[in-house]
Amino acid sequence: MNRFEDCKAIVTGAGSGIGLATAKRFAEEGADVCLIDRVWSEEAAEAMDPGKCHRITCDVSDRHAVTEAVDDAIGRMGGLDIVVNSAGYPVTDLDNEMSDATWRAHFEADVHGTHYVCEAARPALESQGGAIVNVASVAGLGGDSAMEAYDAAKGAAVRLTNALAIDLAPLDVRVNAVCPTLTRTAMSRSVEEQPEKLEAFRAAIPMGRIGEAEEVAAAILFLASREASFITGVALAVDGGVTAGNGQPHLA
Repeated sequence: MNRFEDCKAIVTGAGSGIGLATAKRFAEEGADVCLIDRVWSEEAAEAMDPGKCHRITCDVSDRHAVTEAVDDAIGRMGGLDIVVNSAGYPVTDLDNEMSDATWRAHFEADVHGTHYVCEAARPALESQGGAIVNVASVAGLGGDSAMEAYDAAKGAAVRLTNALAIDLAPLDVRVNAVCPTLTRTAMSRSVEEQPEKLEAFRAAIPMGRIGEAEEVAAAILFLASREASFITGVALAVDGGVTAGNGQPHLA
């Protein structure tokens, strides 16, 4: 299936995880893709088709670097139809989630970086229409214990998505977000290596397992496609049913 034949897509955070899975799916479905990240996994270096994929190293928290990277990507591909903002800052130390440094890191990547990329891409998208998909989190839809900075940043990313959707709708640019629960990536490894924490996550997910990067990528591609042509401003939970509950324990 070539839903994205002749489309040009930028994917940030594409060096690994959800971003890489998304970039691979775009390429498989016919798009030219520019991967942007500041660090590259071996998988990213080996898995991408050099005829369909371009790679630019950039830290999305650096506004000037983002502008240059997006302009470079548009020049290489000859246009732009889709932007996926998958770059983010992981939860690495719950004991320091309230520190100034951690707050800055989360907001610089998840909020400022998303804003910088959208602003840099905006002229190209406004000229012909297109789609933006931001990778937020179920943490942006509600609160979590000991994850204040992460939750606040992801919540801001959801509200940024809402605001951009309203502003850009008259120009036929759709803006949506996906909100995954814990997903199997390099960032989730610290949880997966601790059986008690992993079991706690599984117990909170009605489907009884964590997500896969490819499952989130499938949702992103749907929102970016013309199949979602009348969907904008949505925060789509990809969470195995987490947000369907009301917080009560599972008794059955």
